[in-house]
Amino acid sequence: MKICVLIKQVPDQESVLKINSEETWVVEDNLVFTTNESDTYALEEALLLKESVGGEVVVCTLGPERSSQALKDALAKGADRALFMQDEIFDQLDSQGTARVIAQALREEQFDLILTGLQADDTGDAQLGPMLAEELDRPHVTLVVETELLNGGLKVKQELEGGWFQHIEIDLPALLTIQSGINKPRYASLRGIMAMKSKEIKQITAQDMGLDTSSLIPYHVVKRLYVPPKTKETTFLEGTPDEVVEQLVQRLTNEAKVL
Repeated sequence: MKICVLIKQVPDQESVLKINSEETWVVEDNLVFTTNESDTYALEEALLLKESVGGEVVVCTLGPERSSQALKDALAKGADRALFMQDEIFDQLDSQGTARVIAQALREEQFDLILTGLQADDTGDAQLGPMLAEELDRPHVTLVVETELLNGGLKVKQELEGGWFQHIEIDLPALLTIQSGINKPRYASLRGIMAMKSKEIKQITAQDMGLDTSSLIPYHVVKRLYVPPKTKETTFLEGTPDEVVEQLVQRLTNEAKVL
């Protein structure tokens, strides 16, 4: 089985974020970056499938030069090779543009299965997986919490709202977005770290893919990024106990709307 895992490098969740002067994104100079959490679960699921039936796991990312570290970490854990899409024209892409670029890079690879994390920890859009599936014209399932190999396909368990789940049988080739907690991601071993140094990281530019850059104009543009203002208001209720209770019930009903 030939599996591709999409990986994104994001700011560490413990990082202190500071908005840039243009109020369009955060200042990255002093940030610590790490692999997107749900993508680590997608990688582990791919490695488990490879160990079960054999094949190849290829990791893929799109981003600036620093993003190559996320690929190296994945290669050290057991991925076989990597695709690294890096070009200045990719810097301002929205989800649709990113899906088009990645689809162009993956088409000739003919992967049996593409896995992505459910969503990125930085933007939280959860759009890339379904958009990429549409670009590649293949079936997809989101919020996957369990996979089982079938003859020529997969049986997956999908998380729904309200604590409900459903099982879906899907033919290959397909795309899945993986929910955190589906497995226990492994750590890179010393042997894996040494082996990583000899594995291929193929760099791909827009020119290499023959992309029509006019199709990459973003539909989604960040106009302003800001921290919501903190507001606090303390109200003291006065009167007899019965009057205070009556006021409290009215506020909980009409203002807080919790009753």
